[in-house]
Amino acid sequence: MEQLPFKEAIKVWIRVAIYSFGGPAGQIAVMHKILVEEKKWISENRFLHALNYCMLLPGPEAQQLATYIGWLLHRTKGGLTAGILFVIPGFVSILILSILYAAYRDVGIVEAIFFGIKPAVLAIVVGAVIKIGKKAIKNEVMFVLAALAFIAIFFFEVDFPYIIVAAGLTGFIGGKFWEEKFHVIKGHYLAEGDKDKDNDENALIDSKIQPVRPSLKKTLKTIFIFLTLWSLPLLIIGLVIGVENIFFSEGLFFSKTAVVTFGGAYAVLAYIAQKAVEDYGWLQSGEMLDGLGMAETTPGPLIQVVQFVGFMGAYRLSGSLDPITAGILASLLVTWVTFIPCFLFIFTGAPYIEYLRGNKSLTTALSGITAAVVGVVLNLGVWFAIHTLFSEVNEKYLYGARWLIPEWSTVNIGSLIIALIASFVYFILKWDMLKTILISVLSGIIYFFIFKELG
Repeated sequence: MEQLPFKEAIKVWIRVAIYSFGGPAGQIAVMHKILVEEKKWISENRFLHALNYCMLLPGPEAQQLATYIGWLLHRTKGGLTAGILFVIPGFVSILILSILYAAYRDVGIVEAIFFGIKPAVLAIVVGAVIKIGKKAIKNEVMFVLAALAFIAIFFFEVDFPYIIVAAGLTGFIGGKFWEEKFHVIKGHYLAEGDKDKDNDENALIDSKIQPVRPSLKKTLKTIFIFLTLWSLPLLIIGLVIGVENIFFSEGLFFSKTAVVTFGGAYAVLAYIAQKAVEDYGWLQSGEMLDGLGMAETTPGPLIQVVQFVGFMGAYRLSGSLDPITAGILASLLVTWVTFIPCFLFIFTGAPYIEYLRGNKSLTTALSGITAAVVGVVLNLGVWFAIHTLFSEVNEKYLYGARWLIPEWSTVNIGSLIIALIASFVYFILKWDMLKTILISVLSGIIYFFIFKELG
């Protein structure tokens, strides 16, 4: 059967990349709306199956999901195209913002834009959490798993990988005894009476594109190619200019970070901040949050914050190079070593995940994981809301649990008003993300240059 023209897919992946605001929850919601609801290229269950695997991996799950679906549509060239296009808008945006930050950080208009965007992103993330939750939480068992995951990560700071393993084991074992509650994400090959509206058998990938059998030879070849690409910049830097320089240090550090970023940017933020500020001196205290603000308010993965860290480190420790030039080179290097592993994980693992898609034990395990991920994403949304709306947030420990308690006197009235405006136009008027962000930016500029001046 005729497959989707590659040129048409490129146009859609560009659209996905441009609209990829709001962190992983928002980005996944955008892909779901475009690829599942509008284009019907992939069914609901196939989409969630791919998402489950990407949630298991270190790195940005939304970018990996785009790569996975691109691979399903057009194999390697499709995966590369979808994954690379997903990163480009964020890379360009953060590079420009990094240059402005390093040279013009105190300019009022730059501060105003950042101030206005954050509340809009908060509204978008809340909407995305609700939408994804409705898709994944289909019974009380899945709800309990999501709630337990939220409690574990938010109050008890349980590491994301442990939550995923526990949820997977729960789904695997639970499926043996209570299949109807745990077999939530079903494969394409269902009994006639089991088909429901969430499993659209007419989706392009499910009906027209033939699955690929995994091959050990191809797997080993893929691993060799991408490990070579991953290590090549470091080898060149080490051989040409040595290992005692900012570029080799950043390349090595972020190569390590790329394999431990389970749970996305927030999960690894504290680790990066500690190393970058205290050990390496790449950033000053507080600058990491500014960088995270850039990543939160630009298209692309939140983990793109590492690009800002790399830029600022090279900018400060540029040696004989022009600081801006050094920052640009570091941005390219850090982005390379962060995202090459993503392609390695997808192109190596996706054939096996697809091959095992009809396996009920795997499916019930992944159903448990999906429910847990809803709780984890909710944790990110709550964290974001607290730190957006309050200037000071205290951490207190009671009965072994961590409590984030905002200082109510530090509530940011401007952020609260803009968040309400963004919520109104997004949820009530049903404006899209870019319009919502635009009205929030305009509101932020008005606040800074009118109300703040009057204050």
